[in-house]
Amino acid sequence: MPRDPVFFTYVGIKNSVVALDDRTGVEVWRRQLRGSDFVTVLWDGEALIVANSGEVWRLDPQSGAVIWHNGLKGFGRGVVSLASNRRATSSSDIDAMAAKRRRDQQSSTAAATATTVAAT
Repeated sequence: MPRDPVFFTYVGIKNSVVALDDRTGVEVWRRQLRGSDFVTVLWDGEALIVANSGEVWRLDPQSGAVIWHNGLKGFGRGVVSLASNRRATSSSDIDAMAAKRRRDQQSSTAAATATTVAAT
């Protein structure tokens, strides 16, 4: 089962973006981009946006698959700066999200068990 992308570290290097397991440093996936310039990476807790050679991609943070691509026609091939208006996820937010996921899973398991018991 794939790991939650909030536990990845994203690295832009040469013409690629690499997702590393945050705990082990093991490469999880790699996405090669078109250019060979500096790669800018933005992870805002929801979207993984990367840029190089004047182009921008949104990648699936779990798999590295391309969600969309914009060649930014007419702007040239320089280094791209990225920003997001989403609030960055802190480690305490990640801990709270993981706890909520566990509670939700326990609740759904309990509800399924109760439904099965009631049906018998």
